[in-house]
Amino acid sequence: MAAASLSRLSRRASAAAAPSLRRILSSTATAPAAPSSSPPHVAAAAAGADRVRWDYRGQRQLVPLGQWLPKVAVDAYVAPDAVLAGQVTVHDGASVWSGSVLRGDLNKITLGFCANVQERSVLHAAWSASTGLPAETLVDRYVTVGAYCLLRSCTIEPECIIGQHSILMEGSLVETNSVLEAGSVLAPGRRIPTGELWAGNPARFVRKLTNEEIMEIPKLAVAINDLMQSHFSEFLPYSNAYLEVEKLKKSFSIPL
Repeated sequence: MAAASLSRLSRRASAAAAPSLRRILSSTATAPAAPSSSPPHVAAAAAGADRVRWDYRGQRQLVPLGQWLPKVAVDAYVAPDAVLAGQVTVHDGASVWSGSVLRGDLNKITLGFCANVQERSVLHAAWSASTGLPAETLVDRYVTVGAYCLLRSCTIEPECIIGQHSILMEGSLVETNSVLEAGSVLAPGRRIPTGELWAGNPARFVRKLTNEEIMEIPKLAVAINDLMQSHFSEFLPYSNAYLEVEKLKKSFSIPL
């Protein structure tokens, strides 16, 4: 009985206190803010400082390592969120798409004319290859490297297609006018002869390419180059920080 009486009394007390608590909260929420001694534009800038820092926070696109600085041609396209580090050379008309990493910290990485490395691909090069072949990574002209590929100390000769999610290991060689199907793994030291289609894990010969298929290989690289131009035109040859200043002026009415 005593416990029941206590519970009834506590419920009544909480019910009586609820309206007063709501009044306190509502009055606090609607209470006018204390006057600030700072000018309005200074207070507005301080309030937006965190947002401005967030806008300018980001990764570095070109990362120098010691004496090595990535070299990118004037008309080559490197996505803002791609990373080029060390001994990397990107020639005219080439493109490196979003999320890709070209890490030339141990050896050279070269991307030839009108070649393209698509999204989330990784290119690396070892100090030396156990096969005795060149350890640098070379992607020659008119080569298309699909998304999510891994290339390490390999050589891809002109006019080839590497399907997405493929892996080319140390010392592997893809000769001119060849195609490696998506999801394939080319073992260390393996060679794909000219004009052949390979596929599988490990990659094996499938068939010879027809003349029509060989003619389409550079056309694909040219088509991606044309698409790259529409992305490239969005980046100005000077900083776009003035756009952020304009946005601040409209948001906070800062007299600049």
